[in-house]
Amino acid sequence: MFTVLVVEDDTQLNNLFCKTLSRNGYKTLSAADPKKGLEFLDSDKVDLIITDIMMPEMNGFEFVRLLREGEVNIPVMVISAKGDIVDKQSGFFAGADDYMVKPVDLQEMLLRVQALLRRAKSVSDRKLILGNTKLEYDTWTVTDNQGSQILPQKEFKLIYKLLSYPGQIFTRQQILDDIWGPEEYVDSHTLDVHISRLRERFKDNKDFEIVTIRGLGYRVLTK
Repeated sequence: MFTVLVVEDDTQLNNLFCKTLSRNGYKTLSAADPKKGLEFLDSDKVDLIITDIMMPEMNGFEFVRLLREGEVNIPVMVISAKGDIVDKQSGFFAGADDYMVKPVDLQEMLLRVQALLRRAKSVSDRKLILGNTKLEYDTWTVTDNQGSQILPQKEFKLIYKLLSYPGQIFTRQQILDDIWGPEEYVDSHTLDVHISRLRERFKDNKDFEIVTIRGLGYRVLTK
């Protein structure tokens, strides 16, 4: 599960952002100012930061600049009422990865968060950890509370894709195109069979479950 740190002094907005993220499969940490945000960074693993600009003691630009000077390379999204091009330039020059202007569309925010996390994944990092479940891409191995098992290639790629984005709904066509390729004809029954096999393999897994979204596709929910 990805962890998002929300640094926002407006309590209502902070709560709204955190609730929206939580409902979509993210763990959230809430900070009313950059100082508290820095404390979280010292004690918690954070995958992405959402920060306001106008805050007491230290503004968002200074916060981002401080992170980058300290070689903290966590993706940062700025969400601010300051929408002038000069403000946006200041945000990007400070080291922000994305910039949204209030009021924000929450669905767009989620899409941008997802894109930032996807880009932040290191190409060389071919392991995925979710709770006590570890996936090793190079060997198609999954290790969890039941032990280790090597999966067939397509099954491994399928579970790796779903677990990479907990909470996200993937349509059947998205999965078929990504796992089998758009040039290879595979009907949806083949996907259903693979999902059934994965459910049987991981029926006792304590970290996740594969959920069918009727009429759409599948997603993984964390337990």
